[in-house]
Amino acid sequence: MIPSDATFAGTFPFAPQFTDAPGFRMHYVDEGPRDGEIILCLHGEPTWGYLFRHLISTLSPTHRVVVPDHMGFGKSETPAGRSYWLQDHVANLEAFIIALGLTDITLVMHDFGGPVGMGFAARHPNRIHRIISANGPTLFGQPDLLDRLTANTAVSPWFQWIAKAEADGTLGPVLNNLGFNILSTLKLNGFENNAVITDLWLDAYGSPFANEAECRGALGWAKGFATGTHQFETPDPAAGSIIRSKPALAIWGEADRTLHAEHFLPLFSAIFPSASIERLPGVGHYCFEDAPEAISSLISDFVRRT
Repeated sequence: MIPSDATFAGTFPFAPQFTDAPGFRMHYVDEGPRDGEIILCLHGEPTWGYLFRHLISTLSPTHRVVVPDHMGFGKSETPAGRSYWLQDHVANLEAFIIALGLTDITLVMHDFGGPVGMGFAARHPNRIHRIISANGPTLFGQPDLLDRLTANTAVSPWFQWIAKAEADGTLGPVLNNLGFNILSTLKLNGFENNAVITDLWLDAYGSPFANEAECRGALGWAKGFATGTHQFETPDPAAGSIIRSKPALAIWGEADRTLHAEHFLPLFSAIFPSASIERLPGVGHYCFEDAPEAISSLISDFVRRT
């Protein structure tokens, strides 16, 4: 776990906040005016709130920006004796949001933050104001969901690798050393802006995974796909109707090699047929690293318009 006061040479200067509401010590950033509109940013694999550092700086002068680290990631605790499946992360987020009393939430979701956020939205649709998917799947019980996930797996090096590694027994040994192979893992998922790679950047992303005990979150997320253990939340008709009425925006880096636009944007449009989609050529899976200024601008404009 990263020291709570770590700022990585001032690139993540936000005061650390903690809550025990989900049953472990969960870290979050809470920046901006208390009465501002709430922007809740959800990271994925194998990142943490550091991914959103540019967006926090852009929006926090006018909005309340809340950025939790999921269990087993970033500055949050990685407890033993807990499971790290999708349904556990949804339950953790639910406890976190209720404890903080967050309502009228704009969800900003990346990678597995997508199914975690949409899982919460299915449970508490009236707490959601807007949906923003930035290379984050909006899995919401669509009838062709499994077909599209299967088709994506066939062209995704990351999902192909975790299936093979689980089968041959190397998934744990590799991901239990994530602090040492963080760059290859990030690169396998895909970012295009190699200029971001510095020793400081690698330290920010690698230090949460200093030893095997701290890699449970990253291993659990991959293993859950390889073993079919993740449970995707399906909304009831009332929740589905409420969420479909919300303003929504999709931002997708088209060079994403893990979550291909051709398979995931139709899932977004099935829920939000009239919503805007911003496709970013040359931008990879970690779109907040490849194009932080462009994405911050798109999100700011969308929030202002809606």
